[in-house]
Amino acid sequence: MLFISADDQRKALSMQEAIDDVAIALGESSKGNTQTPIRTTISIDKKEATSLFMPSFVEATKSLGIKIVSVFPHNQKLAKNTINGVMLVADVETGEPLALIEASYLTVFRTGAATGLATKHLARKNAKRLAVIGTGAQSWGLIKAVKTVRPIEEIVLYNRTVQKAEQLKEKLKSEYPDTQVIVAESSRRAVYRADVIVTATNSSEPVISDPVSAGTHINAVGSFRPSMQEIPTGVMKQSHKIVVESKEAALEETGDLIIPIREGVLSPKDIYAELGNIALGKIAGRENDQEITVFKSVGLAAMDVVMAKAIYDRAVSLNLGTKVPF
Repeated sequence: MLFISADDQRKALSMQEAIDDVAIALGESSKGNTQTPIRTTISIDKKEATSLFMPSFVEATKSLGIKIVSVFPHNQKLAKNTINGVMLVADVETGEPLALIEASYLTVFRTGAATGLATKHLARKNAKRLAVIGTGAQSWGLIKAVKTVRPIEEIVLYNRTVQKAEQLKEKLKSEYPDTQVIVAESSRRAVYRADVIVTATNSSEPVISDPVSAGTHINAVGSFRPSMQEIPTGVMKQSHKIVVESKEAALEETGDLIIPIREGVLSPKDIYAELGNIALGKIAGRENDQEITVFKSVGLAAMDVVMAKAIYDRAVSLNLGTKVPF
């Protein structure tokens, strides 16, 4: 069995390749060609933490595995990662374990790739200004993915802890010296005139205000519990197209949809499409520059197993990873 670290994953797969893998995974999911149960969520209430168990089988890419990820937000006080996880990849012919992959990086990369795919199909072609609300572990991958598919010239960051936003600003300035990076004093200021908005927080209450400007695209990647709502009901109602990875999973897991539906403002029919069907060309993405579009991501294990198998295959070909006895 091969252990594949975060460093080896960086060498094995580019963001564009990850976006392409996510497109395949979501396309197969929307065609009904995967076995991806609703993830099992275990709450550790004393720590305000969550552990997620996510298996999937995608026959088209011979991808089989399970990801276990824990989100412990108070770990930052201990100078530890808030997201930790592992991904087990198995052989579809024999069931033998092929690889154990460090999954905190995989999760950041996969979440970013899904956001990049959504931005590719739903944001305006000339989108140049990106606003990011929440500068935690996920933010780097989200920004990298958006910059992969759109000509972003300005990034505006907002975080309740200003120091974390400033730290990300310095990292981004080093990585993207030709891109202006600003830390905003409020979320309202951050999203002002934004072409693309990304929200990546653990907030239970909306982190942006409504209304948003015509032509805005929103990637909402936090709010992974039914009680959590990053995007205000008014913005969800204002949007022309709400897109998800899986309608079943989204209606089961995210307060961004569950709460407006419970309030009678939205209905399940207001979900425009699954992203996989847009990637397949079966349904149109953005159709004009005035549309307000929302991609509500809850994560889907099919994306993880397809990316993990691609990472494993590349690691083998490049002689990456560490062989461990099993």
